[in-house]
Amino acid sequence: MSSKVDAFQEKILPPVMKFANSKVIMAISQGFMMTMPFTLIGSIFLLIANFPIPAWSTWMTNIFGAGWAAPLSQVSNATFNILAIIAVYGIASQYAKNEGCDSLSAGMLGIVTFLIVSPSYLAVAVGDKVGGVVMKHADKLGNAIPTGWTGGKGMIAAILVGLFVGYVFTWFIKRDIRVKMPDSVPEGVANAFSTLIPAAVLMTAGALVYILFSVVSGGTFIEWVYKVLEIPMQGITDSLGGAIAIPFVISFFWWFGVHGAVLVGGVMGAIYQANDLGNQDVIKTGAKLVASGAGKNAHIIAQQFQDNFLTMGGSGITLGLVLAMFLFAKSKRLKTLGNLALVPGLFNINEPVLFGFAIVLNPFMFVPFIIVPIISGLLTYFAIYSGLVPCFTAVQAIWTTPPIISGLIVAGWRGAVLQIIIIVIATAIYLPFFRIQDAQYVKEEREGELAIESDDNLEV
Repeated sequence: MSSKVDAFQEKILPPVMKFANSKVIMAISQGFMMTMPFTLIGSIFLLIANFPIPAWSTWMTNIFGAGWAAPLSQVSNATFNILAIIAVYGIASQYAKNEGCDSLSAGMLGIVTFLIVSPSYLAVAVGDKVGGVVMKHADKLGNAIPTGWTGGKGMIAAILVGLFVGYVFTWFIKRDIRVKMPDSVPEGVANAFSTLIPAAVLMTAGALVYILFSVVSGGTFIEWVYKVLEIPMQGITDSLGGAIAIPFVISFFWWFGVHGAVLVGGVMGAIYQANDLGNQDVIKTGAKLVASGAGKNAHIIAQQFQDNFLTMGGSGITLGLVLAMFLFAKSKRLKTLGNLALVPGLFNINEPVLFGFAIVLNPFMFVPFIIVPIISGLLTYFAIYSGLVPCFTAVQAIWTTPPIISGLIVAGWRGAVLQIIIIVIATAIYLPFFRIQDAQYVKEEREGELAIESDDNLEV
């Protein structure tokens, strides 16, 4: 059995590691990390403006007046509406940085190229207010950057543009195709001149792409990507299949020692953000989010789905295993590990368990480590689909927020109750596997004690 497992690991591990450490995945994963501070801070302002207690709004209105939420919305809109711009900067700059090139110049070129291939007008409909004037006919206002395309709708395009800019920029720099300045010139000035040639190429390419799509489709590259790639990808991943596949992939990669949550988050980050912001756009219209049926207008699988339900307590929801150790351990080894791992587990950090309990590359623990998050994914999906738990909005809780508190923040009291149910189920599933391992350790500890007693008797 052991030889078969070793052979399987030797066959699978190299391609897994190669994929996880590829230039593209690293750039996407690291680039999207730059959006995290903005989404989290924006979420705080959004949560205060839309706290899920009806009396809250009335209370705040009585204190600060009818427009009390406007400044809060200004902050949240300023963050969520430019996430695609932050993402394209992050991906292009991280790609260049990983290649040893000037990351700042690459990131700025990413933003410029993204805007070149984006719509440069604001579509207005009859009845819309523009500068206080009610529009009597539909029109397109030029010289504008529509925030709809710099937010959720532009996330997939941001990945494509960021990777393209990062690759082209580093290609020129690494081949020394650039304007060179004397060594006496300050580094900042030298980098600016080095950027001239790749910048000219990238901006020209952006202009050609703009011309191509305006002629062929009557729109822009960003709009085409949204229709052809982003919407279908949202449909595929925002489904029952996605609720099963995402937790499986996270735990599968982690079982090999590869950070599955970061890897999946890097690949799925754009879709998660697009789904979050899509739900928030529905709320802005005053409509109610509906996750199923003919009136479906909301997405189920978003960033909160992964952070606060699939990986709460750590990937594999090992908080259930930690609770089993903390409550029922008989061996000294697992009692100690349970005590040490409880506090980190409550903050969704489970490396002590993954390596201390030896879940990584442990065939015995593969089944619960895979099954528990899949069950969580199914329960969360159907809870939202059926309306038992509300759909997620753009409000997010930082991934280290303890369970129950995070559920309360992202989905109200019903989200907190769902987390409690999942933790109980996780503990029940891990318990029999834990008991077998615990019994083995008790036996080993007892044998060790007997051996020490025997040695002491021989010395006497």
